[in-house]
Amino acid sequence: MRVLAEVHARDGYPVNWPDRPGEWLSRGSLLGSWVAEHEGRLVGHVSLSHVGEGDLAPTLWSERNGATRGMTAVVSRLFVSPQARGHRFGALLIGRAVEEARRHGLHPVLDVVTSDTAAAALYERLGWELMATVEQQWSPHQKVAIRCYTAPS
Repeated sequence: MRVLAEVHARDGYPVNWPDRPGEWLSRGSLLGSWVAEHEGRLVGHVSLSHVGEGDLAPTLWSERNGATRGMTAVVSRLFVSPQARGHRFGALLIGRAVEEARRHGLHPVLDVVTSDTAAAALYERLGWELMATVEQQWSPHQKVAIRCYTAPS
């Protein structure tokens, strides 16, 4: 939770701080979660899940490919400690999640808020394709713009 709190304070991720961060990290139908360590310290995290309600990228991918949403896996909850950035931990974590999705015969996709430009830049450097930018109503008082990505084939 310490690393997540550092990321939230610096970058505003997650956009809305969860009441129970531990549950937020493990919520949903997880295929797996992984952490990165450096010199004995936790420096990052990523999760891979089956499609959940509100996930936009699986719908876009399935419509483009004539497939079902269930043929995708959602990469989420990716964060790296501000002090550990620039050492490819984010890329390694994403790579691990992609590898696991493919092991299950699923295509990796993800959603990211448009304000998280550093994350979008990372995905694009890694070859992820932007499918669309769409608005999503998160609450009666919060509408956010979301960038939906698909992993390279």
